[in-house]
Amino acid sequence: MWDNIPQPPRPRQALAAAPDSHTRHTIVEAGVLKAMRPLVRLLIRNGVTYPAFASALKRLFLDAAKEELDARAMARTDSALSLLSGVHRRDVRNFERGEPVARARSAKPRIGAPLSLVGEIAARWVADPAFLDSRRRPRALERGEFDALVAAVSSDVRPRAIRDELQRLGAVTERDDGRIALASDGFAPRRGFGEMTELFADNVGDHAAAAVANLQDNANFLEQAMYADELSAESVAHLQRAAVKAWSQAVRPLITQAVERREADAASAQRPRHRMRVGVYFYSTEESDR
Repeated sequence: MWDNIPQPPRPRQALAAAPDSHTRHTIVEAGVLKAMRPLVRLLIRNGVTYPAFASALKRLFLDAAKEELDARAMARTDSALSLLSGVHRRDVRNFERGEPVARARSAKPRIGAPLSLVGEIAARWVADPAFLDSRRRPRALERGEFDALVAAVSSDVRPRAIRDELQRLGAVTERDDGRIALASDGFAPRRGFGEMTELFADNVGDHAAAAVANLQDNANFLEQAMYADELSAESVAHLQRAAVKAWSQAVRPLITQAVERREADAASAQRPRHRMRVGVYFYSTEESDR
C-alpha cells in the first residue's frame, strides 16, 4: 500500500556498451514511454500530431548527441551525430545549416516581465520581514510598499508593469482599499497559458533531470514520493489538503534561506553560477487509470 523508497544513485556507466546494454535499452525505453503518457495526452489535446512531434524530436536528439560527444571528447562530425542519435545524415546537415534561421524564427517576444523576475519578487514578498504580518505571512501592501518591494529586486522594470503582470497571471489581487495582496504563499500563475506552460516545462524538466542524474550519474538528488492506494475519494481530497498545507509550511523557510543565500553570494568575490529548484506534486486518479 505504501511506497516511499528513496532512489539511490547508480554507479556511472562506462562509455563503452555494457554486456547488458540491450536489457538496459529495453528497460529505459519502457520507463520513458510510461513517463511520457500524460505528455502525449497533452500534445494530442492541443493539436500536436505524432509526425510533427517526431520531426521536432530530431532537434532534441541531435542536441543530446552533441552533449554526449563533448563528454566523450569526440569530434562533432555529421557521421558521429547520425550514428549516436539515429537521425539521418541528410537531416543532420539540414539542421546544422539551418540552425541560426530556425532559432531566430522560434524566438517569440515575451508578454510583460519575465517569469523569473515576478517569481523573485513574490519570493521576497514571502521572505522579507518588512512585508510580513505578525504571523509571518505575506501581508497586503500599499502602493508605495509594493513599489519598494519591486525596487528592492530590480530597477529595470516599472512597478506598475510588474503589478499588471502579476494581476494578469492571477498571482495578486487588488483589494477595495487599494492594497495589493499575494494570492498564495509564492508565485503560482493560474492564468496565461503561455506562462503556465513555461513553468510546467521548467518544473517537469528539472524533475526529470534529477531522476535521470540519479539513474545515470553519481548523483543523489532528492527525488522521492509517497504512494497510497485503496482510498476513497473523500480520503484523497483530505490528503490533498494536507499536502498543500505541508508544502506551504515547508516552502516558506526554504524561500527565506534562498533569498539570504542569494544576497550573500551576490556580495562574494566569485560570480555565482549554479541554480536549484525544489518542488512537490500531488496527483490522484482511479486505480484503473494508470
